[in-house]
Amino acid sequence: MDLALTDEQAGMWDLARNFIDAEVVPHTRDWDRAEQVDRSIVGKLGKVGFLGVTIPEEYGGSGGDHVAYALMMEELGRGDSAIRGIVSVSLGLVGKTIASYGTEDQKKQWLPSLTSGEGLACFGLTEPDTGSDAASLKTRAVRDGDDWVINGSKMFITNGTWATVALVFARTGGPGPKGITAFLVPTDAKGFSHREIKGKLGLRGQSTGELLLEDVRVPAEARLGEEGQGFKIAMAALDKGRMSVASGCVGLAKGALQASVQYAKERTQFGKPIASFQLVQDMLADMAVGTDAARLLVWRVADLIERGQPFSTEASMAKLFASENAVKAANLAIQVFGGYGYLDEYPVAKILRDARVMTLYEGTSQVQKLLIGRSLTGINAFV
Repeated sequence: MDLALTDEQAGMWDLARNFIDAEVVPHTRDWDRAEQVDRSIVGKLGKVGFLGVTIPEEYGGSGGDHVAYALMMEELGRGDSAIRGIVSVSLGLVGKTIASYGTEDQKKQWLPSLTSGEGLACFGLTEPDTGSDAASLKTRAVRDGDDWVINGSKMFITNGTWATVALVFARTGGPGPKGITAFLVPTDAKGFSHREIKGKLGLRGQSTGELLLEDVRVPAEARLGEEGQGFKIAMAALDKGRMSVASGCVGLAKGALQASVQYAKERTQFGKPIASFQLVQDMLADMAVGTDAARLLVWRVADLIERGQPFSTEASMAKLFASENAVKAANLAIQVFGGYGYLDEYPVAKILRDARVMTLYEGTSQVQKLLIGRSLTGINAFV
């Protein structure tokens, strides 16, 4: 892989950085306190093309490769992980999945609105009783003539209360992964409702909801992929989603580092800036090395995707390291800031709260280790 960025990739990085500094950073603290980002940001994300990166232009996308996508996600994570999550789920988990598995009609029906920001998507996999064990999900879809009737519930769904379409995974057959099928369900369908989840430790401004489906009827054309292919589709989406999360974690760590360097140069103790103290420089150095290492792991995944090579294990490595490093970097940042780091007037407390969930969703750190271990040994530790 040539680590020199192309003009297009560098341009995306600059565009994302400038957009975040102008449209997100000035509002981050207020959105966090209010537990609600300004919904108009979705349209702005669509207008600048961020909701269509890697999606073909014929479906309203803005093209670009996965390195450019990772750079965009890094800046979104630096600015506000709540905004990064909106894009990562609507585009990364759902839009890309429709582009990969959808029929021509499905692509034309959903992708233009998702890429423009007129619509928004959510990924309905996790349930109240099934998180890491997604193959045991209980939501069920039953064939009724030319329709499917879906009943069940989903939990911790990003964009859940804002989405216009939900990618819902439901059981259409027997137990286990082969009995699961994917459906594109309009959220205004009769019997579809949601409940917003408040009081979160982090990602407070992001729409997170519980989805309830009571006799929700969708036509056969709403099925995404083949019957029984749903689990495979979900896992493929999560492989790429882990790169998105890892990219956002690079941004979190970078934000923690940048804030810490600035503060350490301005804050004086014992008559000189604390940046001159060796143990403060030790913390800054650890943050810098971790951030760069995480970024390179992400770029490797993006490069493998572009070359059509297997990337699942590498995605797990990137997600594991980058998420754990983001927590570490945020923790060190609070140490640099001292007591002021505990206040939300400064950015590092929010960075720590946002970083903590990154080790949980789209596969916990423990699940990533099991996936990596299975790749190394050929032995499945899940069974």
